[in-house]
Amino acid sequence: MKRFWRNATLDERAGAWRILLDGKPMRLPDGRELHVDKPALAAALAEEWQAAGGAPGGEMSFEDVPLTRLAGTAQHRIAPDPAPTVTALARFAEGDALCYRAEHPEALVIRQHHAWQPWLDWAAATYGARLLVTRGIMPVEQPAESVAHLHQAVASLDAAQLAGLGIIVPALGSLVRGLAIASGALGADQAFDLAVLDEVFQESLWGTDEAALARRAALRAE
Repeated sequence: MKRFWRNATLDERAGAWRILLDGKPMRLPDGRELHVDKPALAAALAEEWQAAGGAPGGEMSFEDVPLTRLAGTAQHRIAPDPAPTVTALARFAEGDALCYRAEHPEALVIRQHHAWQPWLDWAAATYGARLLVTRGIMPVEQPAESVAHLHQAVASLDAAQLAGLGIIVPALGSLVRGLAIASGALGADQAFDLAVLDEVFQESLWGTDEAALARRAALRAE
């Protein structure tokens, strides 16, 4: 699409913020105005569009405004009926990547335990959701009560947070890490490092692979 605006600004109305491009409100594909209820998110959206605007006449795509895509998804798809998104995210509790540990070598087993177990302990302390750990690829059935508690935790989030988790949780393979990010207990960069711990360990033994590095770079950016 063509870039045609010079200024992206904010406008607050009744506790909600909308983004104005040269004074005109940003709209969703169905024609409704885009609104967000968090000032920090609104400011980030305006900054995103200001950066994407650049010089008049340039080209851009919605790939240049990922936060806007998330905000639009939250308002247009999730907010009217959050239940399907909540259910899809909560299912990750049944196979959270933090629960699946290596059988060997012992150095990796120890590294996983020290890096991952504190977050399972955090989930148990924060949500009453104690998840079981297994070694290897054999599945482990998680306690129904713990899964229910994590489902409740996801259901307590607003549409914008659910939209964010819709990206984070599948990318990391971990609902626990996603909830830790949403709560502010875990930073995104640290969560990413936890998610690629196995790969980085293997590379320390066998060397790096360009394709793997490119995939990890894309994951970190996401």
